Amino acid sequence: MSVVRPLALTAALATIVGLRWGLALGLPGEGLLVGLVFGGALLAAAIAGGWHLERTHVRSGRGLLVSAAPLAARVGAGIAVGLLLVALAMLVGRDQLPALRPAAPFLPWIAITTLVATAEEIALRGALFGALEDTAGPAAAILVTSAVFALMHLPFYGWQALPLDLGVGLVFGGLRLASGGIAAPAVAHVIADAATWWL
Repeated sequence: MSVVRPLALTAALATIVGLRWGLALGLPGEGLLVGLVFGGALLAAAIAGGWHLERTHVRSGRGLLVSAAPLAARVGAGIAVGLLLVALAMLVGRDQLPALRPAAPFLPWIAITTLVATAEEIALRGALFGALEDTAGPAAAILVTSAVFALMHLPFYGWQALPLDLGVGLVFGGLRLASGGIAAPAVAHVIADAATWWL
């Protein structure tokens, strides 16, 4: 299998993160607009990279078609993992986490947060994961998408958050593989990000 698609997707994601960083520096205080542009760009890259709505069957590591978990089970798994991540964050303590409290009003903020978290999952655990799984197998897909996830957050949360972001990326990648689609990691991601309003 060709490595062109995973490399092109990774390059597109790096470009989009650079765009987000540049916009954040050039438009301080415009976090919602920057998030909207970032989420839209991620979705465009995912679609251009071959992502499409989830199928009812997915390829296993041996090339066999297997049924994906029912949607309700995937959403339930995402809720459980999202709540577990929030509980772990509360146990660790707020002072050990990067500063995440938003400055925007709640409703616009939660809408953009949901868009960005879902778009990240579509781009990473959807398009890039699928391309890597086809090319190098599921283990490589989990590892590479987790590393890309951690590096995507580096400009905003700094080096101190890299191990945490890598760990969360591994959890989301494992959830993607276990559930057979992006619904579970997207739900978990939205819950974990939404909790930053209160943490």
